[in-house]
Amino acid sequence: MVRIELDIELSYTIDPQGADFIFNIHAAQTPCQTVVAETLQLSQPVPVQVETDPVSGNRYMRVHALPGPLAVSYHATVALLHQHTAPAQLAEVPVCRLPPEVIGYLYPSRYCQSDRLIKLANREFGHLWQGHCRVQAICDWVSRHVTFTSRTSNSNTSAVDTLIEQVGICRDFSHLMIALCRALNIPARFATGTDYGADPALGLPDFHAYVEVYLGERWYIFDPSGTVIPMGLVRFGTGRDAADVAIATIFGNVQGQSPRIRTVAEDNPAQGVWLPQHSQDALSTDDGWRSNRGS
Repeated sequence: MVRIELDIELSYTIDPQGADFIFNIHAAQTPCQTVVAETLQLSQPVPVQVETDPVSGNRYMRVHALPGPLAVSYHATVALLHQHTAPAQLAEVPVCRLPPEVIGYLYPSRYCQSDRLIKLANREFGHLWQGHCRVQAICDWVSRHVTFTSRTSNSNTSAVDTLIEQVGICRDFSHLMIALCRALNIPARFATGTDYGADPALGLPDFHAYVEVYLGERWYIFDPSGTVIPMGLVRFGTGRDAADVAIATIFGNVQGQSPRIRTVAEDNPAQGVWLPQHSQDALSTDDGWRSNRGS
């Protein structure tokens, strides 16, 4: 088991009209990801409404903020149980056998224009065995062709933009990998967490975007940016692309500061709790049953 402690602090200044927020900073509750404990604090005395999407398991918090400063503080202890599978055992699932809730992750979306990358995807990966090794080849290709560089993209940057510019941050790597997978009829989805294990040279701890791909009737984790330890990823949300699982969607005139994030893993082998580490196995925090419900 892996046990992670998260601390997230967000700060905003709200204009005199007030503003509405939809946050996605609560750790998801799944059979393989258990929120052992969590606390939430807001600096304003306003109602908070947390709702769980019944299909994805994403937890969204709605807040109507008053004018002035708003500080949001979230702490959670999360236990992760990983499914370890030998990559050679994982084949792609034919479209005719996909659960209905998974089919939506085959289609192009706002940031993942897979319909524009079909020729490229078939040229580079169409000849490969249809399984984990082909998905890993896509992940490695994106890692080689895109350079991780801070402040090189914005909220409008898409997979095609990243392919052309060949620079980006974690969400750009993820969008490009997802688009290439979907171009080959492989369901892939966008996931959010924090950057456990990232090199401090990349900057202060931050949120992180990664990819989950549907193989062998489970969702398996891939990190095309190569900047984190996948075993230390705590899932906040999953969606078609970043538009579905923004950390904060804001309605109103708001100025925000950089988030303050702390992610610490517990090391207690006597209790069966181990530090996250890189693994040659394919990793999933999906129990298979939930994969048939789109989570």
